[in-house]
Amino acid sequence: MVIILNEFMELTQRQNHRQILATPPQRRRQVTEEEMVAAVETLLLGLGENPHREGLKDTPKRVVKALKFLTSGYFQSLDEVLNGAVFHEDTQEMVLVRDIDLFSLCEHHILPIIGRAHVAYIPDGRVIGLSKIARLVEMYARRLQVQERLTAQIADALMGLLKPKGVAVVIEATHMCMVMRGVQKPGSWTSTSALRGIFATDGKTRQEFMNLIQHRPTFGG
Repeated sequence: MVIILNEFMELTQRQNHRQILATPPQRRRQVTEEEMVAAVETLLLGLGENPHREGLKDTPKRVVKALKFLTSGYFQSLDEVLNGAVFHEDTQEMVLVRDIDLFSLCEHHILPIIGRAHVAYIPDGRVIGLSKIARLVEMYARRLQVQERLTAQIADALMGLLKPKGVAVVIEATHMCMVMRGVQKPGSWTSTSALRGIFATDGKTRQEFMNLIQHRPTFGG
């Protein structure tokens, strides 16, 4: 009887979870911070820990606060990030911001992705404030991500915002889900690229970008 009851409860939980996922985000019930804290406490109990001992007493609150910060990109918009920093400028030469530090979370294990992004575009009458490129990378990185999607999102956002002649994005990152667990291969890096417009169609432009991101900078310590 107990086994049947447990199986029924598990089936009900799975059905409820599927119903939640099928509900449009704007119609889903908002999860409170107290519920999130309780969920972390449950995880600690499941790991065999005592969430009420001195060292862990405030850990659930800290974990929730940290996760909210690390996924704050969900609550930012392109308009907010840009803050009007798009300007008309008669230039058609490549603009490159390279070695942008990047910190994200793998959506499969919620473990860190640590790396850097190189972002270039060729203007067609409009340019963007340089710091906004870094902020754009940060906005999309501070979400649960896969590196392939993150790379494409940055490129597509710039294409949509500026309507440039082309955009190129390369991300080089190490994934803690490959380093700390699973295959456990420290030192491995993953490179992804997203090429739009002239960077995809013109080999010389693409090669110029690739050459520029390969040399090591000699400034900044």
